[in-house]
Amino acid sequence: MNVVGTMFFKDEKLLIDKPRKRPTYQMIGGRVEEGETPLQAAIRECHEELGNEAIFDETKFEKVLEFDEIATSDGKTPIHFYVFIYKGKLEGELLISDEIEKFLWYESSIGEEILSNTLKNEVIPYCLERKLIK
Repeated sequence: MNVVGTMFFKDEKLLIDKPRKRPTYQMIGGRVEEGETPLQAAIRECHEELGNEAIFDETKFEKVLEFDEIATSDGKTPIHFYVFIYKGKLEGELLISDEIEKFLWYESSIGEEILSNTLKNEVIPYCLERKLIK
């Protein structure tokens, strides 16, 4: 299964969200649907998860990571993960939804216990190494 996630940054913090059906926070993203490229999926997922009030430029996504892992949701499904960085400023308002319970601008002082395996094992180390977050 192919999955995408997008990193948005503000004030050296990473935007993550908490799905209503999961105990941990995750990246803004989701599954690549049939006929979609990873970039198309990332853009679609951002529209779906951030809500209609969030404003971003669809030309400012850049793929920066790609790796294989096991899905956090069930602990057994192999996934191929594409991570994009948004090279702009996220504008507007973030809206919670039936799917998303809340958003968080994450910095490392918050700790790792609230994070999905993808964030904990791949994304946060990438961000810290490049000084993208505090």
